[in-house]
Amino acid sequence: MKITLTDTNFQDEVLDSKGVVVIDFWAPWCSPCLILGPILEELVEDYGDGVRLGKFNVDENPQTAAKYGIMGIPTVIIFRDGQPTAQLVGLQPKEALKAKIDEALAKK
Repeated sequence: MKITLTDTNFQDEVLDSKGVVVIDFWAPWCSPCLILGPILEELVEDYGDGVRLGKFNVDENPQTAAKYGIMGIPTVIIFRDGQPTAQLVGLQPKEALKAKIDEALAKK
């Protein structure tokens, strides 16, 4: 499932939620972001209801991006039960993303 995240709903949708949420920090002018987006969507779809994908436009929502120190995009942060478990900066291969999601799912 894909959700659009903002500075306003980040607390409810990510920090206060249970389970794994993959956050894609991106911007519409960022070419690598546009390549990574469909990869993440396909990957999260493979997990079914076990993983949610949050799309976070850093241009429109600077507060949360600053809070997490987003200096380059695309940046992916994987959260489990409201806590960050992994952060990947730049365009990543699908296998690397899958490995980090699997690690988050395996944490107790």
